[in-house]
Amino acid sequence: MKEICQVCFHNCQLEDGQYGLCRARKNQGGTIVCGNYGQVTSLALDPIEKKPLRLFHPGSLILSAGSYGCNLRCPFCQNHEISMAGPQSFDPLYLSPEMLVREAVKYREAGNIGIAFTYNEPLVGWEYVLDTARLVKNAGMKTVLVTNGTASADIAEQLLPFIDAMNIDLKGFRAEYYQKLGGDLESVKDFIIRAAKKCHVELTTLIVPGENDDPAEMEEEAQWIASVETAAPIGQLPLHVTRFFPQYHMTQKNPTDVRLIRRLARTAEKYLKNVFIGNC
Repeated sequence: MKEICQVCFHNCQLEDGQYGLCRARKNQGGTIVCGNYGQVTSLALDPIEKKPLRLFHPGSLILSAGSYGCNLRCPFCQNHEISMAGPQSFDPLYLSPEMLVREAVKYREAGNIGIAFTYNEPLVGWEYVLDTARLVKNAGMKTVLVTNGTASADIAEQLLPFIDAMNIDLKGFRAEYYQKLGGDLESVKDFIIRAAKKCHVELTTLIVPGENDDPAEMEEEAQWIASVETAAPIGQLPLHVTRFFPQYHMTQKNPTDVRLIRRLARTAEKYLKNVFIGNC
């Protein structure tokens, strides 16, 4: 019997034993479960600026954990080895929420402020994020999400009380472009609006040559971000305008011209106080 996964807009209808498009969630005996729960493929102590977060505890470190799976299909994915893979591709390390939090606490004296869920899309395994984030809060530390922002409103509302900061990918500002990536622009916009009311949010737009590099699109995006800022706890939504480098299925493209990145950043600065350039 098919069951519907309701974590994101795809609403995958899954037969018993079948995995969803994200390769991380499956129908197990008539129940949709988080197949990558506690399955850690990447673990590193990173500078917070690498997430990237520039206005959230700058100069600190954060223990960054990734699993596998993603509900988008970006042809330029920088972490495709894990985000585009399923359980059969790894022999991951199992870390329960308690074990992961113990690791975070162990590095507190080295400057670690908490745990960042990153590298793959963390919200395809939102149950693990939630269970861990509750413990992180009890330990007096911070939880960060680096996400594409395509989880449902219900998932967002369950998570947000335990999330301190997010970097959300706003991959462009055209519905057609999001469709090419297997995504949905309106879902991401709704997620950003919800998150901006509850925690520190910074946004990242990767500029891909010939795809989302129109200055008129950046102008529209920046105007929309400015309209959302009034609800943000810090009164602003920093935007990271980031340079593309050839990856995954887009190795034939050239890196984005640095001059274009700077031009688009200047466009965004007409509406936003904090615009940062990345990968330049």
